[in-house]
Amino acid sequence: MPAKTTPTMDDAVDVRDPAAVPAEAVAPLIRGVAVLRELTEAGGTLSPSALERATRLARSTVDRITATLARMGYVRLDGRDVVLTPRLMELGNAYLAALRLPALLDARADELADELDESVSLAVADRDGIRFIHQATRRRAMSLSFRIGDLLPAERTAPGALFATEWTDADRRAWRARRAADPQDRGFPAVPPREHPWPDEEFERRAAQAALDGWALDDQLIEPGLVAVAVPVRDPHTGRIACAASVVSHTSRHTAAGLRETLLPRLRVAVADMERELRQTPAPEPGSGPSGLAIWTGASKQELGRGFVESLARGLTVLTAFGEGRAALTLTEVAKATGLARATARRALITYEHLGLVTATAHRTFTLTPRVLSLGFPALARTSLAEIATPHLADLSSRIHESASLAVLTPAGDEIQYTARVATNRVMSVNLTVGTRLPAYATSMGRVLLADLPRTRRSLGELRPLTPRTLTDPAALDRLLTEVHAQGYALVDEELEAGLRSIAVPVRDHRGRVVAALNTAMHTTRRTPAECVSDLLPELRATATAIEQDFHTADRFTRVPTA
Repeated sequence: MPAKTTPTMDDAVDVRDPAAVPAEAVAPLIRGVAVLRELTEAGGTLSPSALERATRLARSTVDRITATLARMGYVRLDGRDVVLTPRLMELGNAYLAALRLPALLDARADELADELDESVSLAVADRDGIRFIHQATRRRAMSLSFRIGDLLPAERTAPGALFATEWTDADRRAWRARRAADPQDRGFPAVPPREHPWPDEEFERRAAQAALDGWALDDQLIEPGLVAVAVPVRDPHTGRIACAASVVSHTSRHTAAGLRETLLPRLRVAVADMERELRQTPAPEPGSGPSGLAIWTGASKQELGRGFVESLARGLTVLTAFGEGRAALTLTEVAKATGLARATARRALITYEHLGLVTATAHRTFTLTPRVLSLGFPALARTSLAEIATPHLADLSSRIHESASLAVLTPAGDEIQYTARVATNRVMSVNLTVGTRLPAYATSMGRVLLADLPRTRRSLGELRPLTPRTLTDPAALDRLLTEVHAQGYALVDEELEAGLRSIAVPVRDHRGRVVAALNTAMHTTRRTPAECVSDLLPELRATATAIEQDFHTADRFTRVPTA
């Protein structure tokens, strides 16, 4: 595949490695990774024609790749567009789980952000750049816009100066080559292009100073007004930098010097706590990893024929073999975890090593690199539950020929608010929109949400009879909520409005807590209550399960907004 005009660290062939593609590399896997990276850099959505232009692949090749990715659940084909889906985040999750740093350190970073009322980031080195693995941001008009997985040039960040203290001569040569090839940083979509590049010596001076000080400053290197101070978090076993913790602010709140004087001491205390966490936490037990993936890809190939690129699907499953307790795997272990033949797993690993997604260790094992996060993670890292649910609501609505909605409890707890909705085209339909609020006690979604709360935390508000059938007796409502909790659904028959019948089921987070409710509503003439339970309830539950699977994948290392 031809290289882009502007080289980037995420290109299949970049300025660090101009060598030819290895003979044993899997060409369809290289092309599939290129498609995922282009979709990521475009924010998660591109048309097949745009992918054809960006990757310089034949349209037929793009169509086969996107069909395969859609079969895997990594993209969906939405009209004329190809759209990344939350399930793709399982690849980045494999890297973050194997790394363990987010799971061990994110609570410390969040506590520091709350204490200082400033954004706090954790970043790792990615060759001559840095990549974020955790963000604890503040909600302000001017707030940090970087996402987990975003790649930044080392010389424009405080963590970059720290990581540069450990560079080898080869690392410095590669950095200078990249700078010469891309002086304006156009290969880094997460940062604005640089109009006036600094000389290499300026960053080398900053790195030397960081080595002496043990911390580094970013004084508006990325863009005017943005300042940061960073401290290294060292691996207790090797003494090398495991990640860098940064406090990020704006010059309207702190100058760079002010950050150093007022916030650096507290950051150092937090880093000491992080290093103690790394020192005291035992290594996880090796897990078994996924299984049966090769069987699945083979079955898909039989079903879809030439439209399914089996070598791409099998290659991508190799990345999911890694995870917590499986940070470094031998070829045999990768093959066993995926069910692939050793030769197939070996070719995939050779391909990934060429692409910079996997690195071989001196102990005949392989580990994932931060570059795995370039496969969709930044574009999906701030997906909301409503965005996750909407495609599933559309599928549900098309199957049952009724409207489908998602709602959450308002902060006061006595109302529901619609956060996603797909309506059907009918002469007579339920006229509700996203943002609509309704009393929780008289709605099916409200009852599902209230039923999950302890009695002491339920806020019912004023129990008014909205129709002659509205249940307003507190004791009776309490008994009904207990029944709803036990049966896992709520059916409301003409209690909110005469002629309106609805049925709802819960949507749960990975801890089992109900965070939203899913329902469908219709006129009473279309289905009886018994038909709602027999015909619609299984469809609602299947959709809730699909939403939960995507939600749990997206929410594993990021915060998915539910409201």
